Amino acid sequence: MKKRLVLFLVTVLGLTALTGCGGKSDSVTIAVPNDPTNEARALLLLQENGYITLKADAGVTATIQDIEENPYDIKFQEVEAAQVPNVLKDVDFAIINSNYAIEAGLNPVEDSLVIEGSASSYANILAVKEGNENTDVIKALAAALESQKAADYIAETYGGAVVSVVEEPGDGFAADVDYEALSGTTITVAASPAPHAEILEIAKEILAEKNITLDIKEFTDYIQPNNVVESGEVDANYFQHIPYLEDFNAENGTHIVVAAVIHVEPMGLYGGKQSTLDVLAQ
Repeated sequence: MKKRLVLFLVTVLGLTALTGCGGKSDSVTIAVPNDPTNEARALLLLQENGYITLKADAGVTATIQDIEENPYDIKFQEVEAAQVPNVLKDVDFAIINSNYAIEAGLNPVEDSLVIEGSASSYANILAVKEGNENTDVIKALAAALESQKAADYIAETYGGAVVSVVEEPGDGFAADVDYEALSGTTITVAASPAPHAEILEIAKEILAEKNITLDIKEFTDYIQPNNVVESGEVDANYFQHIPYLEDFNAENGTHIVVAAVIHVEPMGLYGGKQSTLDVLAQ
């Protein structure tokens, strides 16, 4: 009787061990941003590379509920965008916004396993409360961000991880702005630490030439920068792309508009527990 019991246990345990080894029995886990437009952007990146298929009507606010085909049985961990780099070590892969990847010491061009080929629809913008976009204060700030000096800084500093989309960079000054009247003015802008606040430091230097102070207030989330613009606590923000702004306005009843389009940050997929994409090629 003991021999039969031992043989039975060995057989069961052996089968269990075999079931847990190799193949696709162990699901791949991918962390993605949990805000609507960035989650959709992450899912579109996976679809473009053949890992999932979204429903035909899934748009720029797609979620994991819109996944129609998941041949690799990927499990998704939805995380606040700023926290995705922090969970990278605990998941197989993570799709990270470039600003947060840069803050975490990752190089989107060199370290990502998959990266967006074109992200023009996700251009990062200078945003203001509706009605303020044509004021001299905002036009002066926009001109500084659209300068050749800022474009050169972006190219030299980020090596393709951040790409300027300003078609004709200028000297940093708007021809129709009365800079003498603005002398002594302080402009406040809310921004993500990297790369936005870093790029704003270039704008700060330009504005200082006209005795204008740029007060850069750093935020690590995607909610408060819009709230403080809507409330009038700051003049502008620089942290988001256009689809995110449009969705934020629709969801929150805010009235924030685009004042200038500055750069794109290709979103990338990074390895956590997995260092290659081999597990997604089985």
